[in-house]
Amino acid sequence: MSGDKSGGDAPATKLVHAGRRPEWTHGVVNPPVYRASTCLFETLDAYEAASRNPDAGLYYGRRGTPTQWALAEALTEMEPGAAGTHLFPSGVAAIAAALMAATSSGGHLLMADNVYEPTRVMAKSVMARIGVETEYYDPTDSDGLAPLIRANTQAIYMESPGSLTFEVQDVPAIAALARERGLVSILDNTWATPLLFPAISHGVDLSVQSLTKYVVGHSDALMGSVTAAPGAWQNFRNTALRLGQTAAPDDCALALRGLRTLAIRMERHGKTALALAEALSNHPAVERVICPGLPGDPGHALWKRDFSGYASLFAIALKPGDRKALAACVDGLRHFGMGFSFGGYESLVLPVNPLRTATRWQTDGPMLRIHCGLEDADDLIADMTAGLDRYLG
Repeated sequence: MSGDKSGGDAPATKLVHAGRRPEWTHGVVNPPVYRASTCLFETLDAYEAASRNPDAGLYYGRRGTPTQWALAEALTEMEPGAAGTHLFPSGVAAIAAALMAATSSGGHLLMADNVYEPTRVMAKSVMARIGVETEYYDPTDSDGLAPLIRANTQAIYMESPGSLTFEVQDVPAIAALARERGLVSILDNTWATPLLFPAISHGVDLSVQSLTKYVVGHSDALMGSVTAAPGAWQNFRNTALRLGQTAAPDDCALALRGLRTLAIRMERHGKTALALAEALSNHPAVERVICPGLPGDPGHALWKRDFSGYASLFAIALKPGDRKALAACVDGLRHFGMGFSFGGYESLVLPVNPLRTATRWQTDGPMLRIHCGLEDADDLIADMTAGLDRYLG
């Protein structure tokens, strides 16, 4: 559906106004929450007209109501050049739909070796069962990707930066290679959101987000999205509808609430993350900080070239230590919860052990992924420093 008037406004302004059409809000600030399965038609003519063009308005709950449309339209506005966005009940559901829309039985999929673990599991299970072979590639070696393309290769899947190890891929170059060879390019853009990296304008065909993270921003709803370039939109939309995937209106309302403050939250997340990463780089317990926002990181040059800011996530590789030392570090933290996900207002820490197939990832000691929430940066620095002191005993 069209009609958004945010036009050439800055991204932060679009976040405030996108998706708030008067015909959807009826004079209130936020679109009402429309809970619907059945939509009624007053006449036979109205029913037949809707059946000819079911996306022109209310048709059936699975195709959405103004609550879902408002969020989808706002996300599309955040990706200059995009044709549309489809919403899903989780980020993993969005990833699954993107992979299924881009591949078919007998096909070959190239997947970055740093992907989110559920993506890897999906490739090994669901995609393999439907006859799609997945081959992993080094996310830092763009030049080595072309020789891996076969006659039956259908898609290239990227995650940049990787959500555990934070390699930054040359997304524009890889997307251009995919287009040149007639392949679909898919990017898991959850780390950056379109606010920091508008993927469609960098050449990507399908931009995937786990909206659970930064867009929702309050750790109280699960949701995913795929935003598509014009050439990929219709096939993707058809696939998503046939899979019966949709997002609940109440969750969409929570995501719309979060979206309006995304710009200011991302600015705070990024500023705090860089401050903490820099502070921890000098701690004697830390072997290295893995953070492309810091000079000296292998991905820093590409991050600086392509991204408009930093997000909340980085990792630290610790010097060798046993489980007791690790427990002393994380169990006593005051401001960092231990749990999955990221992007919420609360800070998190998670011990991680990255999986690899085509490349090698090894650290001598434990590794921690850190999400910086909206707490005071000095408090987070003091808390994590104390934890690392405990690690050393």
